[in-house]
Amino acid sequence: MDLSDWIVRRAGFSPHHTAIHFQGEAITYAALAARVDRIAGMLKDGLAIAYGDRVAVLGYNNPEMIALLFACARLGAILVPLNWRLAPPEHLEILHNCTPRALVAEPSFVPGVDGIASEMAALTRVVFGAEKGGWSRFEALLDNAGDWREADPEVNPDSPVVICYTSGTTGRPKGVVLTQNMLFYNAVNSTDMHALTRADRVLTTLPLFHVGGLNVQTLPALHAGATVVLHDKFDPVETLKTIPEHRITLTVLVPTQISALMALPGWETADLSSLRTVTTGSTIVPDHLVRAVQARGVPVIPVYGTTETAPVAVYLPPHESERKLGSTGKAGLHAEVRIADEAGRGVAPGVSGEVLVRGPIVMSGYWEDPQASAEALKDGWFHTGDIGHLDGEGFLYIDDRKKDVIISGGENVYPAGLENLLAECDWIAEAAVVGLPDAHWGEKVVAVVVPGTPGAPSPDDVLGLFEGRVARYKHPREVVFMDRLPRNAMGKVQKDKLRNFVATLPNGGKGSRGAPAGASGGGKRRR
Repeated sequence: MDLSDWIVRRAGFSPHHTAIHFQGEAITYAALAARVDRIAGMLKDGLAIAYGDRVAVLGYNNPEMIALLFACARLGAILVPLNWRLAPPEHLEILHNCTPRALVAEPSFVPGVDGIASEMAALTRVVFGAEKGGWSRFEALLDNAGDWREADPEVNPDSPVVICYTSGTTGRPKGVVLTQNMLFYNAVNSTDMHALTRADRVLTTLPLFHVGGLNVQTLPALHAGATVVLHDKFDPVETLKTIPEHRITLTVLVPTQISALMALPGWETADLSSLRTVTTGSTIVPDHLVRAVQARGVPVIPVYGTTETAPVAVYLPPHESERKLGSTGKAGLHAEVRIADEAGRGVAPGVSGEVLVRGPIVMSGYWEDPQASAEALKDGWFHTGDIGHLDGEGFLYIDDRKKDVIISGGENVYPAGLENLLAECDWIAEAAVVGLPDAHWGEKVVAVVVPGTPGAPSPDDVLGLFEGRVARYKHPREVVFMDRLPRNAMGKVQKDKLRNFVATLPNGGKGSRGAPAGASGGGKRRR
């Protein structure tokens, strides 16, 4: 069997049940199965796609991206969903790495691709919708294609089916290779996490180029025979409107999305009664956001994982959300988690170390990068680069990213804990904590703050938030005010970009508006 059998079997069981609802169109499982048949024929006969070939797709969320994935699975091809927020040179870097045979794109992205087309002469370019010079029309290719229902004989559970590129916040993006079996076991983990059934209606607003949008609920919902209500991209007003309109039962919202919903005038009165849970993750989730959703009567499920774990590795059952507030839960049904020190040895409960994950959900490696693969996958365990600890009951708590830990005066300072304190302040819109080199301390702690109310706070106002709440060595020694924090598509703060920008500011000086990260003011140092 291949992944496309999920849709074929569901079409057999419940052909008229809605699989995907998108922009007013309800696509039944029978119709989705027919689309997969036709797209598989188009890929095979129209574009000569064969086992192992890569097919890149560039565009906002749409049902064709999902059908493309299942069609690729049938042929043993590999879908490469591209981050539409990247610039053309960044797309070119990824395309050079994965060397796709074809690229399918939305019309709005055609000019950017055409600008780098000379670097990709052998690439077949296909566009959704409108005619574009030098591009084949997706719909015309489909009209001329026959249905293809047979799986390639080489397809097996270990066949790669998706390459998801990491966000590249720390340098060159790496292509995470996920096999058909990994997506299956991830779906089983998600089904267990959400108690997912065909009766559920799942709202997907996260981008499908990321495992958070593709794999936390969307593909698992289709495996379970549920309905996916798909938005092309996140819009807080439309999200709050869609939940009661479609009686949404499950959705994934990262912290920045939750904050955007809470900022709407209608948040407190919106009808959320259909929601069984809201799943959240992608970054360390501030406790006050969890409480805010719970205050509306909706349980919250924290999920922990990475692109390399497909991503559902750890999750917290809703009935434990109050007792274990701040935890990301226990290892999933098909995952193992351990905490290790620098030498790779296991540590006792309560002791922080690197989070390691093992199981059938873990990637096979990075595309064409054996060195990075070997470094990440040691002794059968994926080394996440996250620092965390287990309590006595085996619940995981994430302390911070390993690369973000600040060593000041020989002491480890975890920025996430300080960021949680800043997030509780109602006159701070967003904040991050980074470490910068310091001749005396080795590194100094710097708080970067975006004010949330009129009237600029002073550095002393910010520093006062830590008094009596954390050890002195953890206190920031400098405060920098900015207009906004640089974030990637999943809402994670790009710490490297932030550190590089803050490092250019003179001590106690002023940053210029219009700078890459949008700085609006500098801070003062405290020792």
